[in-house]
Amino acid sequence: MNFSFLPSRNVLPLVLVTAAFLVCAHAAKAQTAPSDDSLTKNLISASGPTFRVDAKELSKQWSLIAYGDMRFTDPTNEKVTNPKVRRWLVDRVATEHPDAVLLSGDVPYNGSVENDYAVYHKETEPWRTAKLRVYPAMGNHELHGDEVQEPKNWWNAFPELKGRRWYSVQFGSAYVITLDSNLSLMQGSKQQAWLVDQLAHFPKSTRYVFFSMHHPPVADSIEGDHSHDVRPNEHELAILLEKEAARTRAKFIVIAGHIHNYQRFFENDVTYLVSGGGGARPYPIARTPADKFQDPAFPNYHYLKFVCDGKTLSATMYRVQDPSASAPTWEVKDTFTIDPAKP
Repeated sequence: MNFSFLPSRNVLPLVLVTAAFLVCAHAAKAQTAPSDDSLTKNLISASGPTFRVDAKELSKQWSLIAYGDMRFTDPTNEKVTNPKVRRWLVDRVATEHPDAVLLSGDVPYNGSVENDYAVYHKETEPWRTAKLRVYPAMGNHELHGDEVQEPKNWWNAFPELKGRRWYSVQFGSAYVITLDSNLSLMQGSKQQAWLVDQLAHFPKSTRYVFFSMHHPPVADSIEGDHSHDVRPNEHELAILLEKEAARTRAKFIVIAGHIHNYQRFFENDVTYLVSGGGGARPYPIARTPADKFQDPAFPNYHYLKFVCDGKTLSATMYRVQDPSASAPTWEVKDTFTIDPAKP
């Protein structure tokens, strides 16, 4: 394989709806909901997971790493991303050898530039060497230039996802749902209908449901800048998830990016995380009391690691202590646990 997305060896048969799709012209604009995706080409007709990872393929104590906003691009470009930190994070994730890696979007800096994906491919070679399963979500930077109409470079980089803008993975006692927040998540949209169906049919043995996406449903603002505030599109998703969480035994964990920092919230039995510390130019946050992370450290280049020991899901945020150093040192900046699903 020429890239690091490694689904299970046991992949369900896939039925694709062959239709054109419509994407919003500029999904990054604050408070602008994406256009309806009723013509979106995607896997929407079949219930159940898009991919499966059998529990036998996982470590007894499985782990999952999540982060986003790497902006892989020419390493000489140090204005929009920190290439040194970006590589440190990749190498660190490889040494952790998690059972899965969730990328919450803005993988390339410019999705219309093929070389940005070539840089991704080159710099993430340690992931392929470690044979990591990598499950990416699409960010707004993937949809630049001609890629707005059809993300060909994205699908060339991640061929297992061709034709899909959202998908799911059955992952032992967990279930991963990857969403495309560039498209509508509002009531009546195809993506929301698919999501509701997924939530109605995940295995009864599921204890944790991870939602991976780019734009956050819950977040504090960037200091002095409201361009990345929560939009109606993702707020609608939060309303849906909180309703679903009230009637399911599984615990919901939402991991987004877009804001280049770290935030953690717990609202109506749903954990919301902003993990945009993959290397992109950092943003300071105007933290409200609702944010469970109140550490003043900045910048927060980081990754999140989840470990399930069969009884409890624990999470740790590992931060680059000094981005200006010649070699990385790591520090734990946040830890929390998620209560197991009720029997």
